[in-house]
Amino acid sequence: MKKPAPWVADAHAHLSADKRLGKIAQAHGPPSIHVERDLFETLVHSVAGQQLSGRAAQAIINKMTDRIGKATPDNLKKETPESLRAVGLSGAKCGTILELANAFDNGLDAKALRKMDDVEVVETLTKFKGIGPWTAEMFLMFALGRPDVMSPGDLGLRKGLQIVYKRKELPTIKEAAPLFECWRPYRTAASWYLWRAIEGSNVNW
Repeated sequence: MKKPAPWVADAHAHLSADKRLGKIAQAHGPPSIHVERDLFETLVHSVAGQQLSGRAAQAIINKMTDRIGKATPDNLKKETPESLRAVGLSGAKCGTILELANAFDNGLDAKALRKMDDVEVVETLTKFKGIGPWTAEMFLMFALGRPDVMSPGDLGLRKGLQIVYKRKELPTIKEAAPLFECWRPYRTAASWYLWRAIEGSNVNW
């Protein structure tokens, strides 16, 4: 279960007046950004879905749920890499998910993650093999509902930047980060609108 992030209306009002994002913000309304209640399950599902289409990721998540029930540390500790591979997970993802289960069973928990600032969350999550900056940034945006996050390595966001800045070439990762600065303190909402710039409306957002 999840609840809307408390800042989305303010972000929409702020970015509706922006010279680059204003029309997009006005067309799509407040960004669909939520705060997830179950951070562990969200992390597990995020890892399971890495580098897969939405449909393929959901199919694997459904198979995993059929096998273990709800993704909890206790349920996953009963599994082995082999049993998780049977639901379609790669060996690397199995290792990451089991490592997460062990960590959440030994001190790391949702309460601790919610208290961390953005940098601390990224540092904590990227210590797990198989979780890189992109996954951590998406977790900040779509699980913790943090308002001022960007992900300059995301190809879709860079394409969105190319559109709204009217650039002939796709910005590099190094070039992308400074282009977000004008949208502080709502870079998460700006990112959502950049995705809308290239994808339009999407029932999954």
